[in-house]
Amino acid sequence: MGFNLLDVTINIKTMDYNSVEILLVEDNLEDAELTIRGLKKHNLANNLVHVENGEEALDFIFATGKFANKRDIDFAPKLILLDIQMPKVNGIEVLEKIKSDASTKSIPVVILTSLKEDPDIKKSYALGDNSYVVKP
Repeated sequence: MGFNLLDVTINIKTMDYNSVEILLVEDNLEDAELTIRGLKKHNLANNLVHVENGEEALDFIFATGKFANKRDIDFAPKLILLDIQMPKVNGIEVLEKIKSDASTKSIPVVILTSLKEDPDIKKSYALGDNSYVVKP
């Protein structure tokens, strides 16, 4: 039986958004599926929410937009896996918002990038990310 990203999407529609441990922000569904599969393999994806762009990520983190009445801002994710290159709001902009707000700046953020020499990596470290992972 294969893994299907839709399985995770269906599960999060009924999940308690205040219990989220990992927020995955990834616009490429194949990359998201691979990431979730790897986390599931090590039993780390039970309380994971996947959003597809920076705008959704900020709505989730700050309990605004479609998450305004579904989440309490006091229950932040324990880890954010954040793609850099995304539509609407890019990962650097999301990181800037997270690290400039007192209520969210202590959340560990791991940057996901497809380029080893991405100039945004240096900028993300300067903004306070905790690590970066080069996607295969």
